[in-house]
Amino acid sequence: MDAAVLSCFFCKVSKTHVPIAFTKSQKTSIKRNHQDEVSFSLMDPSRTRIYLRKPFKKSNDPQVTKPFNDPEDSNSTSTETDHENGEDEVEKEEDNPEWDPDEIETITSLFRGRIPQKPGKKPRERPLPLPLPYKQQPLKLPTSKKLSKTITSSRKSLSSKLYKDPTFLITLAKEIQNLPPEKDVSTVLNNYTRFLRKSSLSLTVRELGHMGLPERALQIFCWIQKHPHLYPDDTLLASTVEVLARNHELKLSFKLEKFLSLSSQNVYEAVVKGFIRSGSLKLAYKLVSAAKNGKIMVDTSVYAKLILELGKTPDNYTHIMALLEELGEREDLNLTQQDCTSIMKVCIKLGKFEIVEGLYNWFKDSGCEPSVVMYTTVVHSRYCSNCYREALALVWEMEGRNCLFDLPAYRVVMKVFVALNDLSRAVRYFSKMKEAGFSPGFDVYMDLIKIYAIHGRIGNCKEVCKEAEVAGFKMEEQMRSMLMNI
Repeated sequence: MDAAVLSCFFCKVSKTHVPIAFTKSQKTSIKRNHQDEVSFSLMDPSRTRIYLRKPFKKSNDPQVTKPFNDPEDSNSTSTETDHENGEDEVEKEEDNPEWDPDEIETITSLFRGRIPQKPGKKPRERPLPLPLPYKQQPLKLPTSKKLSKTITSSRKSLSSKLYKDPTFLITLAKEIQNLPPEKDVSTVLNNYTRFLRKSSLSLTVRELGHMGLPERALQIFCWIQKHPHLYPDDTLLASTVEVLARNHELKLSFKLEKFLSLSSQNVYEAVVKGFIRSGSLKLAYKLVSAAKNGKIMVDTSVYAKLILELGKTPDNYTHIMALLEELGEREDLNLTQQDCTSIMKVCIKLGKFEIVEGLYNWFKDSGCEPSVVMYTTVVHSRYCSNCYREALALVWEMEGRNCLFDLPAYRVVMKVFVALNDLSRAVRYFSKMKEAGFSPGFDVYMDLIKIYAIHGRIGNCKEVCKEAEVAGFKMEEQMRSMLMNI
């Protein structure tokens, strides 16, 4: 850019007066119009033109001539007169300036301490300064809940950790087991008295019962009676009574009515469970019958355990029927899946298939999903009651719920297919059983040989017989006798 153009540009920005003579150059041409404006045009017409107000110099003496004269202007006299008149008008405007309303409002707002915002424009919101700790320390991630739990748990006292810690309580049982016979359990328990709470030693007593030390369990109960902050403890009493009854150390020399009046429900149920585990089933049955007469509601799980143990001997079937009738009258059934399955198996032995169906429907109506063991038990019940189609429908229900079959389930299903004379399904489930990794038993091989023989597949019978002999079964005599019977 030319030096003249730069000088004029800075002259406009800084409002300084530059003489016209300074702008003379070979590459510029100066023109003056009737409004006293000087235009600088470059020689190149493609460049932009810059229009600036004619600079002038103020002077208090009106006779002083202006230093800015244009030698190229021919009419110098007339222009000087017009220029003087223009200067007078500019001086008058500078003496009496006219302010716009916006400018006046802006200036007054400066004295008020606030600049008015334009309508529709939201004021700028500055973020609040950070507190001092965040400036001194870097930001950290929030502590996890697990860490807070460990911190709070570490602040707890030692006694609150030990009185319910299974490892500590089992260690106590092992220390008591290692005591010499002449020493009492107080030599061990006196060292941990301040760490114990009510019902904390019940686990230790049960562990001593598993070790076969009922006398040590009784010594713990006698030791607790001397400490008021640990006695009375109904949970410990129930555990001690159950251990004594399980090891045939509990003698009921008084009447059952007196025992009912003196004991609570938890202690009474613990005595019954101890007698069931010890094999004293008749005494346990007497206690359950006396509880019904004494209006004590024994838990239904106790009934299930007693029915299962009574079902192992056929002589107790009359007692089982009485217990089943009592269970049928109860409205507050609280049976687990294992309890239901055990009662079903006993009912299948007794031929009470309607009880099996009733328990199965009750379990499903309670919102629980049967397991493969319960499905297998119900299928076996329907097979024993010659309801083969109903058993097959239950098999399809198992398939629809993607229930994984175990070996007893495959054995029962094979019996159902043989009873229905369904060769294709029997062969398919036999191959599925081997694909699942189960080894077929003797009864499964016999069922498959039987259904092959019924359909006249003698060659397949021989193949299955050879496979069974490889598995370790002797099949020749059984196969000959079965073919003769068919």
